[in-house]
Amino acid sequence: MGKDPTAIATALSLSERSNSYFLGTQIHGHVIKLGLTTDLFSLNNLIKMYSKLGVLSYGLNLFAEMLERNIVSWTLIISGAIQNCEFDLGLEVYLDMVRSGFRPNEFTFGSVMKACTIVEAYEFGFCIHCFVLKIGMEQNNFVASSILSMYAKLGDIESSERVFECMDNLDVGCWNAMIGGYAQCGHGFEALKIVSSMRCMGVRMDQLTWINAFKGCLIMGNLEYGKQLHGLIIRSEMLFSSSVANALMDMYFKNGKNDSALKVFNGMQNKDVISWNTVFGGFTLEGDAREIAILFYEFMLTGTKPTHITFTVLFRKCGELMNLNLGIQFFSLALRLGFFDDNNITSSSINMFSRCGAMEMARLVFDSILLRNIISWNELISGYNGASRYMEALKVFCNLWELGVKADECTFSSILEASSQCGNQQMGVEIHGAIVKSGFSSHGYVRSSLIKAYITFGLLDDSFEFLNGLDRLDLASWGVMISALVHQGHNYEAIRLFNSLIKTGEKPDELIFGSILNSCADVAAYYQTKSVHSHVIKMAFDKHVFVSSALIDAYAKCGDVASSRMAFNQSFVSDDVIIYNTMIMAYAHHGLIVEALEIFKKMKLANLRPSQATFVAVISACSHMGLVDQGCLLFESINLHYEMEPSPDNYGCLVDMLSRNGYLDVAKSIIEVMPFPPWPAIWRSLLSGCRIHGNREIGQWAAEKLLKMVPENDAAYVLLAKVYSEGGSWEDAAKLRRGMIRRGVSKDPGYSWIVI
Repeated sequence: MGKDPTAIATALSLSERSNSYFLGTQIHGHVIKLGLTTDLFSLNNLIKMYSKLGVLSYGLNLFAEMLERNIVSWTLIISGAIQNCEFDLGLEVYLDMVRSGFRPNEFTFGSVMKACTIVEAYEFGFCIHCFVLKIGMEQNNFVASSILSMYAKLGDIESSERVFECMDNLDVGCWNAMIGGYAQCGHGFEALKIVSSMRCMGVRMDQLTWINAFKGCLIMGNLEYGKQLHGLIIRSEMLFSSSVANALMDMYFKNGKNDSALKVFNGMQNKDVISWNTVFGGFTLEGDAREIAILFYEFMLTGTKPTHITFTVLFRKCGELMNLNLGIQFFSLALRLGFFDDNNITSSSINMFSRCGAMEMARLVFDSILLRNIISWNELISGYNGASRYMEALKVFCNLWELGVKADECTFSSILEASSQCGNQQMGVEIHGAIVKSGFSSHGYVRSSLIKAYITFGLLDDSFEFLNGLDRLDLASWGVMISALVHQGHNYEAIRLFNSLIKTGEKPDELIFGSILNSCADVAAYYQTKSVHSHVIKMAFDKHVFVSSALIDAYAKCGDVASSRMAFNQSFVSDDVIIYNTMIMAYAHHGLIVEALEIFKKMKLANLRPSQATFVAVISACSHMGLVDQGCLLFESINLHYEMEPSPDNYGCLVDMLSRNGYLDVAKSIIEVMPFPPWPAIWRSLLSGCRIHGNREIGQWAAEKLLKMVPENDAAYVLLAKVYSEGGSWEDAAKLRRGMIRRGVSKDPGYSWIVI
């Protein structure tokens, strides 16, 4: 190597590429031995090496000892600090550099803008922009791109646009920064518009252009434009780039086009770990756990090493599929590969075990974490909430608070749910105090959770007072309050609040329309449904799946199935299985079995894959009309034809159909062999069938099972009493009713109403 600084720089680059700290220190020793401690070129390369290897402190010591520094020295230490997540330090060094009389170059500005973006230092970034203008570097494409990217990532897209419009001689990097800025701010249409302008001006698109363009397609939900881009990629032979192919797959998966995504994947010659992660993440809830296992086996055969993101995605998928067995196998492999110390792995594994109902295992993972971050705490609290173990969730929060762990908005929202669900009003008030003390009372997500909690406690006046005390109600607060009122059965209050929202001139979103239509359905408010429908059409939500399905359901429950069909026919911009399911159920509730099965056939002709909810609807239709054989064939087809495992709701519908039509022994045997533990509703279906068909023996058996689960519920007593009385056993019926009174169980009075 000798005294040649270029050879020393080459050797230091080798230590960076091989990530060899030992080699780097040996070269540093060689530099000292050769008396090159004043050679600026060698010292700058040493600073770069230490920064790249993550030993920033050594680079800082070297920088402090330098007798002479140039702009490269300052820029290397600034970029090194930022690369090592020492953002405040990087900004401080930048200020020292300017005070020392050095003029920053484009790389200095690029690093500082990146730091401003990460720490959300908008005003600092604005000052740097002004300095750039002062020294005349605004036409430098790299600097200008960094500035407009910073503004976009900090949510100020208007400033990005102004910077972009003032730029001359735009290169592809500038175009990409603007496209990416629009995508970052959720402006999909504008992003695609810039892509079109770029093509019209003959600028050659690179990999980043395509990736940002696909993000724009995702934001807009514009699959057709995405397909056109796919065609352009094939023509330009860019598909061989794995990063572009990954973005293309992601777009197809998130638009529900799994076959197209897998076709892209199978055609890739150079699959990287991101390609595999994208495919793992692309499986929907209808996906089969066996498919994921086979795909992962193929992945391991390629020799590609899984990353922490691979396991995070797989854990989340196992949680969605509630497949504990597969989840444990992935978890064991992650442990074996040494990923347990990664926070993403531990938090996602807690989530997976919680969603699979294995809370003890989730708690064991949590207790094994040496350095817990707030995400791990949040996952455990959320897991206990999901398992309806609200008192344990509250205990975890109390432990967190006592240890001085800083809670975030997710923590407070989850614990408010726990306190409201277990009816602990005092705890809810104390949490409200903690929220105010922690400075989260103005946070939209937390504020919405507070409103929901007060409504759940039944404190409607307090919740309205809380709303009135806010300077400005955002749409989320309106939506949460309306949804909570509907969920708690305060339907008329929800409708009044919706009317107040309309009077303010605020435009409801699809969630608010869905909630208020559900409220109209619950109380059969026909004229209110028609009024809401007019607003839906006026605001162009009649093609939205969630709103259309709620509208179909509301009309059906108000008795106007013709209007349900009209809403169904008007909803088609793109076919959706949810719309079909709702229409089938609407016909089923009105006993129109022929029409319900006609919709089911139409759905199959449209090549739509039925969901488990579809079979709930069609089996219910068969149940109401006594078509037991057809209902049983449909149930069998779930697994035989569509390779899905029947859900608890599917079993519930089957048992209800068999019980309703007198096949009580068959219904009983299905309850005994189904792969799920029985739940109260399925026992009530069997017991109701026993009442209809006078089967005292099975009725007593079902009643005993139901009473073990919900001893305070009046349904078991009332239905069994009717089995006795309708079978002529008046003495047994009277005895049962006396026992009901002795145990303090009262029957809720029934009521009905008509709209005049």
